Amino acid sequence: MHATTRHSPTTPGLKGFDFSPRTRVIFGEDSIERVGELARELGAKHVLLVTDKGIVAAGHPARAVGFIEGAGLYVTIFDEVRENPTTVDVDRCVEVARQAGIDLIVGLGGGSSMDTAKGTNFILTNGGQMKDYWGVGKATKPMLPMIAIPTTAGTGSECQSFALISDDQTHLKMACGDPKAAAKVAILDPLLTISQPPRVTACTGIDTLVHAVETAVTKKRTSVSAIYSREAFRLCLGGLERVLRDPQDLEARGMMQLSAAFAGTAIENSMLGAAHSAANPLTARFGVVHGQAVGLMLPAVIGFNARDPLAHERYMELSDAADLGPIEEFVAELEVLLDVAKMREGLSQYKIDHKQFPSLAREAAQQWTANFNPRTIAAEDFERLYEEVFG
Repeated sequence: MHATTRHSPTTPGLKGFDFSPRTRVIFGEDSIERVGELARELGAKHVLLVTDKGIVAAGHPARAVGFIEGAGLYVTIFDEVRENPTTVDVDRCVEVARQAGIDLIVGLGGGSSMDTAKGTNFILTNGGQMKDYWGVGKATKPMLPMIAIPTTAGTGSECQSFALISDDQTHLKMACGDPKAAAKVAILDPLLTISQPPRVTACTGIDTLVHAVETAVTKKRTSVSAIYSREAFRLCLGGLERVLRDPQDLEARGMMQLSAAFAGTAIENSMLGAAHSAANPLTARFGVVHGQAVGLMLPAVIGFNARDPLAHERYMELSDAADLGPIEEFVAELEVLLDVAKMREGLSQYKIDHKQFPSLAREAAQQWTANFNPRTIAAEDFERLYEEVFG
């Protein structure tokens, strides 16, 4: 009689998952030249190009329009995207899309352009208001195909099915997600990111860094998301300082663009945590740039989370992947990158008063991402975190 080994249904620390890549990713220099053929493959006849004035000034939309029209398609441009788009921005874009009768959307720019494009897709195809889609899977009708072309290396929105849109009245940032909202194709052309101003490169790069770190430890993380988190972190650690010191370093640009996309894929499968929860009210109420806000909060949040043994272990997995040492060395390396990016200043520079911390903390605790933080976090914890980073 042979002895048999009985295995538990699930291994401790491993969670079940349902992984379905929704976005075809095309990476390489000059890959933007394929946007017309790809739109045509998706059945488009009339394309809506969603972008912003800064990207227009850089010349990227004009090139994209040329390639789309070269494929025999019509193009309508909406170039009124604003940073941290609100419901008003989406409504304006929807009106342009309706009048044009478009059948495919191209989001060209940073996360704000892609969020506006996705938000427009929700309303254009399913009706109602953005708040109707706050949460996951609330779109009941098919949505238009979308091509995402990032000109920054930060949000990873090109590989996510979420539109982050702020309510124009309450300023609360709504995460509206649905598998149908994910881009059919993401075009990653590192040449497009060279036009970024140094400050944008820094802010988006730090955003990528925080995405990689937070997704690695959330309650929702899986074996698959952890792979993307680790590779995003490794690429970011190798590319961010290089690109900040030499903006023309095209290899480093490519590393950062892949890092952002991989971190975006990790977000799609793992979500984010307390650094983002704490950052969102700072952006909404005091105009702190998102990358600056999440970078400022990250070391303090790691300190809070690392008291949990499992979270500590997962931070160490990242550290090991990058050949770093114990948690102190891990945090020190992140702080070096924040220094290079010139993002170590405290909250005091933003004219935020200590008396405002309780209300900020309450708003932070209400953010959706707080639910996925590896360690349970309440308003009083956020208040202490704000005090810690006041400076």
